[in-house]
Amino acid sequence: MRLVLLGAPGSGKGTQATRLRDHYRVPHISTGDLLRAAVKVGTPLGLQAKAVMEAGALVSDDIVLAMLEERLSQGDTGGGYVLDGYPRNLAQANSLDALLARLGQSVERAIQLDVDTELLIARIAGRAKAEGRADDNPESVRKRLQVYEEQTAPVIEFYRHQQKLTAVDGVGSMEAVFERVVEALDSRYA
Repeated sequence: MRLVLLGAPGSGKGTQATRLRDHYRVPHISTGDLLRAAVKVGTPLGLQAKAVMEAGALVSDDIVLAMLEERLSQGDTGGGYVLDGYPRNLAQANSLDALLARLGQSVERAIQLDVDTELLIARIAGRAKAEGRADDNPESVRKRLQVYEEQTAPVIEFYRHQQKLTAVDGVGSMEAVFERVVEALDSRYA
């Protein structure tokens, strides 16, 4: 199963991706984790990314896609994977499709975790308080959610148009949301 997990900040993507990894026994691939690991180890792509970040710029899609290509070419991804938080915009979705085509693969399913904006703000505020993160105040969270909506709405439509998208209610206990996601995935492959 090659799965893309979509959802706004605070929707529970990371939590559900970890649970899906364990349930389906496929790797959980987070581009943020790939980037941090490559920088820490000092791979050629990591060194490129580090230079960009030290200059105060955003790491280019080309560097992230090259890291993703390296990861998706590893043997443990043969049975599938859960891709968490990528693609975030339409250009990335198109690039991912092109990369996967070169690898003889395609995204099989995209799951969108739907959570009401006010609940997302409350979740992130609670997380910020627990982790001592001052940058997660309600106003900055609203701005991040607005950017997410603007950039990710076309990605949602991209996968809907390909008939690969399933929206899942992301409200409730972690277990209840997980059960809904698994039910949506298993019904697709039954």
